[in-house]
Amino acid sequence: MNGFALVFLIAGLGLIGWLTARARANRFDRGGAKRLHSLPGQHGMYVAMWTVLPALLFVAGWNAISPGLVKEAVLEHPAAAQLPTFAFERNALLAEAKRVAHEEGATAFDPVAEQLVAPTRAAQSRYGWMGAGVAILLAFAGAAFAFTRVRPSFQARTQAERGVMVLLLIASLIAILTTLGIFLSLLWESLRFFQQVPITDFLFGTHWSPQVIDAADPGKSLGAVPLFWGTFFIGAVIAMIVAIPFGLMSAIYLTQYAAPRVRRWMKPTLEMLAGVPTVVYGYFAALTVAPAVRDLAVSFGYTYASSESALAAGLVMGVMIIPFVSSMADDSIAAVPTAMRDGSLAMGATTSETISKVLIPAALPGVVAGVLLAVSRAIGETMIVVMAASGAANITLNPFESATTVTKQIVDLLTGESEFDSPKTLAAFALGLTLFVITLLLNIVALRVVKKYREAYE
Repeated sequence: MNGFALVFLIAGLGLIGWLTARARANRFDRGGAKRLHSLPGQHGMYVAMWTVLPALLFVAGWNAISPGLVKEAVLEHPAAAQLPTFAFERNALLAEAKRVAHEEGATAFDPVAEQLVAPTRAAQSRYGWMGAGVAILLAFAGAAFAFTRVRPSFQARTQAERGVMVLLLIASLIAILTTLGIFLSLLWESLRFFQQVPITDFLFGTHWSPQVIDAADPGKSLGAVPLFWGTFFIGAVIAMIVAIPFGLMSAIYLTQYAAPRVRRWMKPTLEMLAGVPTVVYGYFAALTVAPAVRDLAVSFGYTYASSESALAAGLVMGVMIIPFVSSMADDSIAAVPTAMRDGSLAMGATTSETISKVLIPAALPGVVAGVLLAVSRAIGETMIVVMAASGAANITLNPFESATTVTKQIVDLLTGESEFDSPKTLAAFALGLTLFVITLLLNIVALRVVKKYREAYE
């Protein structure tokens, strides 16, 4: 059975359970002899949860283990005896047979894979119907168990609230475990990289040239300092020079000077910048901003200026993160107690003096937190630097020269044709781990600043 159809069927059974339990609770309520502890809808919610949740949990677990069962069933077929012994080739043929089994009318390129299509389709159908049957039985069993507990004295509200709390806890754990999984996967591959390249050579080396690696000493060509500098220069210097003034000034205007009618349409318009796909910013940087920056460099005397410059990528990146700075600054300034602003104005200070002497200092923790979050967003940006920045790893203070970032190099390293176990490929995971740790620390600092700020004014 199709997975979507199965989920839809389980949801339908949950709706039926909710309606049935609600109707039974209503009959108890109309009797008048006994007072219901919980509302009829809460009884229905309790039965619906017992109908849907066990079945969906089983479906999730079955979808995780059924591919392995299908693979074992296919390998037991006589046609599987023709599969090569090499694991990579065998898995490739099995994957091709699986793809053809899913697509109606498709044919396999390899004759061996074509012979495995029918066994694969049969095994998928068998285990699919088996899982669907067990899931439906669990739904009926859960509904029957919950329905027998529907009575006037049953505390359905308490049980339903506990169920919702468990669901929220699971959602939180999924987010935490996902982050932990990303970190551990990066850490594992990074440890393999550091077994071949000393960590000191990687973190403190000043020469980055992964195209030419000395097999005897790969650390000589994999010094990441130029990448860290390019990331900091583009994302934390040039981009912040653009984002902080414009973001802060727009927040001040929207909170202190703009009429309510202007604020209603101007603030959403400004925040729309955060919803623009980064590839659009990349095209804008590569086709519009970069040529303009190159012409500007030529007018300053740089005859051989390149269109791939740190300034072009940094300018567009700064525009992209203006909403991050503006939104946090807006909220921080608006959260400053009105009494502080009114007291300053009552003492004879002008609006500009009140803003500079009272509001900004009071809102500074929130503004700083917004800047830190914007920096973490900027240094993790990929598409803009891929399309507008260069791949040359330079340590320079000249914004018109080429520079590269960690994210740009990760893309280049993982899209090459090198072996996965080579230092060149594994260097991408080391760079990713370093970038992950940096952005994590920036977010932790920003959240601590926000927490301190909220405690001061709530």
